[in-house]
This record gives sequence, structure tokens and C-alpha cells, in this order.
Amino acid sequence: MLSIHRSAPLAPPPAAFNMAAHVLARADELADRSALQIVGPSGAERWSYGRLAAAVRGTGTGLLHAGLVPGDRVLLRLGNTPEFPVAFLGAIAAGLIPVPTSAQLTAEEITKMAAQIAPAAVIAGEGISLPDMPPMILSEADLRRFETLPPCDYAMGSADRLAYIVFTSGTSGSARAVCHAHRAIWARRMMLDGWYGLSGSDRLLHAGAFNWTYTLGTGLMDPWTVGGTALIPAPGTDPALLPLLLRRFDATIFAAVPGVYRQILKHHAQLDLPRLRHGLTAGEALPALTRQHWTKASGTPLFEALGMSECSTFISSCPANPAPEGTMGWPQPGRQIAVLSPEGLPVPRGEAGDLSVHRSDPGLFLGYWGAEEEARAKFTADGEWFRTGDIVRMTDAGAIAYQGRGDDMMNAGGFRVSPLEVEAAMVTCPEAGEVAAIELRLSEETSLIALAHTGPATTEALVAHAGAHLARYKQPRIYQHFSTLPRNRNGKIDRKALRQLWPPLADRPLTK
Repeated sequence: MLSIHRSAPLAPPPAAFNMAAHVLARADELADRSALQIVGPSGAERWSYGRLAAAVRGTGTGLLHAGLVPGDRVLLRLGNTPEFPVAFLGAIAAGLIPVPTSAQLTAEEITKMAAQIAPAAVIAGEGISLPDMPPMILSEADLRRFETLPPCDYAMGSADRLAYIVFTSGTSGSARAVCHAHRAIWARRMMLDGWYGLSGSDRLLHAGAFNWTYTLGTGLMDPWTVGGTALIPAPGTDPALLPLLLRRFDATIFAAVPGVYRQILKHHAQLDLPRLRHGLTAGEALPALTRQHWTKASGTPLFEALGMSECSTFISSCPANPAPEGTMGWPQPGRQIAVLSPEGLPVPRGEAGDLSVHRSDPGLFLGYWGAEEEARAKFTADGEWFRTGDIVRMTDAGAIAYQGRGDDMMNAGGFRVSPLEVEAAMVTCPEAGEVAAIELRLSEETSLIALAHTGPATTEALVAHAGAHLARYKQPRIYQHFSTLPRNRNGKIDRKALRQLWPPLADRPLTK
């Protein structure tokens, strides 16, 4: 049997469609229900559905009154405040193209990214780095004024048109601007039962940052689509306090990356979470030990999902269909999935190959902004299948077992990071010499980004340089000097050999 999965496709969205209108379709009906709570040990900031919808549509009006026109890109430089989702959905409601970005990015990093998309405006939070020579700047104070304006009309149109852009690290070393259509939110309906087990009575707490599609989708837009309540920890919340928040605010579902579950378990051998039904995890592969320890401590299961910026999550386990041991789960109902050979043909079940998504998937991206050739190169020669670069095998029963990445991409707390991007920043450090970035595994449950260098630069100098040029999650945590770096016959750095040459990590200090 070949490694290919086909199921009845999802019904198409309405001919006239707007992503923000779909997310807030029940806002009038549920005007007084709690939509969003920013929660902390001392209390919560609460937003009702009525307030949220009014703020989103008022923001749409304010952005248009500021001189922006439909199709303009709007760069979001905001922290984990309610203004982030309000600005994101407000721009979409008005026909603008929001571009959420991590607040951790340096001015150097965000300047390069802004140059790719030429935004017409930047919405800026206080103290967050901005691109050089930005266009129009709107502040959080401006957004709060916009929220009280009369509501904009939803900009309706084809579900296939561009709705928003997110950045992802590319194998070329440059962040790629991933373009998504309005239909991306429609495609997320396949996750409601295929992963979440989510209903309007749920209170879902997500531990991630708003700029991440995992948080925007799973933590905010999907609960709002079904009429549930989104719970978001207040900025700076210690992971050790998350169980307190889960219990105090009656969370029924918890979503986080595996690393957050591990941090919680470091502080809590037992967890008293009487309302919690289960946890969700994505962003990186879930180690078996983390799953075992969480289930033992909390008495609740974890349901894992696999996805990427170009298609969100499309492989998952769920309450109605748990993953068989050794697998991540199943293709969600409505998905068309194949495991392909280098020649683009489905491999026999049980054999490893490139996990691929059919071009008809409504959640699949439109392309990379300004890099059409790179987007086309991700598809098979006949254009039928999008290759994810994740190496998996499909069991006889159709479950998906993750084997690793087919390239050298690294994983930092759920964020994919290109070693080329880290190397391009670190090679400019005086006396660094040649540099090479790799991901090293500390244990079955944890890994980190490491940097090898051949020059006499001190670790202190390298750490300071990384802090000035790279977002925190991209910075190496350990540095090692080598006289030379191993290379393959083509002269490229041999990262596999470098991992084998790396001295034992036991008792080695990590940078903070």
C-alpha cells in the first residue's frame, strides 16, 4: 500500500468572504460573553465579544481614516496586549494586509524583513524595535482611540485573495514572507474535531506570543470562531505560575510548545487541574518522556499536531482518535496527504519520505512575497504536492510517525531557525573566524542552538554580539572553538560531522 491519504474535501467557503467577519460571526449573538481574558495571579483584563467586535471594526475605520487603502501591508510591532489581535483582525476587516512579527526581533532583523514587504504603516508598541526609516507609525494609543470609532464595513471578496503575511525562516537563511488567503481561517475548521475537541463552552489557555500563528490561530481565532473564551497569560508570566492560572480561571484546554510543559513539570510533580480536559502541543516534536510525565502529573492527555507556517497544523491526534504509540497522529479529516520519494512519487507505507500536502488544501499558502521561484521550488514537478521538508513515515493504518527534518533547520522553543541566518549574523563578530550553527540535543526532551567558531573571539564577545544582532530565541546557548570546521566533498559545512565532533555537553555552562 502506498503512503497517500485522501478524504472528502472540506466544503468551500462562501463566495463573499472576509476572515475577520468569519471569526466574529457570533459576536452580536454573544455580545456579553467573555471572549478574551489576559490573566495573571492578581486578576484578569476581560473583553466581551461585543467589546472585541466593536474594537476590531473601529480599528478598521481608524486605519482607513489614517490614509491606508485596501491592499496596503501593515507591519505589527506589538507585544502580548489585546491591541495585537485587535489590530490584526481590524486590518483584515478593512481589507488591509497585517504582518505580525515577534517583539523580540532586533532593529537590524526587522529592517531586513520590512524591506521585503514595503509596509505602508507600522503599528508600534512602546519599547519595541522598529525598522530603519519606517513609513507611517501608529502607536498603541492610536489604536485605543480607533477602537471607539464607528464600525467599518467588512471588506468582502474572494476567499482566495491575500489576507495576511507571516514570516518564517527559510533554508536560504533569509526570513520568508508567507502569504495566506482569507480561506486559511476556513481551513482551520478541520482542526476543531481533528485536533482540539473544541466547543463554545471551552476556555482555552495558550502560553505563546500573539505574533505566532500557533497562538493567533489556536489561542484566539479558533475559540472565537466557535464562541469560546481565549485565556492568555499576562506578559512576563513565569511558566511555574501557569498551573495556578489554569486552575484559577477554569481552563478546560491548555495549549503550549513541549518546552513549556517541561518547564511546568520542573516545578510541579503533581498538578491539581480539575477543569482541564486535555492539553495541545505543537511547534516541535513532543518527547515521549514529556508526554508521560505530564499525564502522570496532571491526569490529562496531550494531543500533538504537526504543521508549518505555510499550512498551519494538518497532522494531529485528538480526543476522539488518539495517536498510536510512536506516531504524532493522523491526517485531519478533509486533508490530502502523501509521503513522497525524491522523485515525487508516494513511497510504500512504512518507508520514510517527504511529508507533502496537496495543492488543493484550503489552508495552503499563496506563495512567498517577492520570492515566487522559491515557492514554486517547494512543489513537485507536476505542481500537485507541496513538500514540507519534514521526513515521516506512514504506518499501515495511516498514522504519521515523525523522523526529523530533511534540511538543517533548527528548532528553538517551537520556532524554526535557519543556521544560515544565525551564521550570517555571527560571522560579523570581530575575530569570530568561520562559524557554523547547529542544533544539539541535551537530552531526550531538550535541545539548543550551538555555534562553532574558528577565530580567537571570546565567548563573552560572541554572546554580546548575538544579543545585539539576533532575537533571543535565535541566539546560540553554547559556543565551541574548533581549529577547522568539517566540510563535505562539495566544500559545504558538514553539520552531521560537526555534531559528532562536539565535546560532551555534560557540565558545560550555557549562556543566559
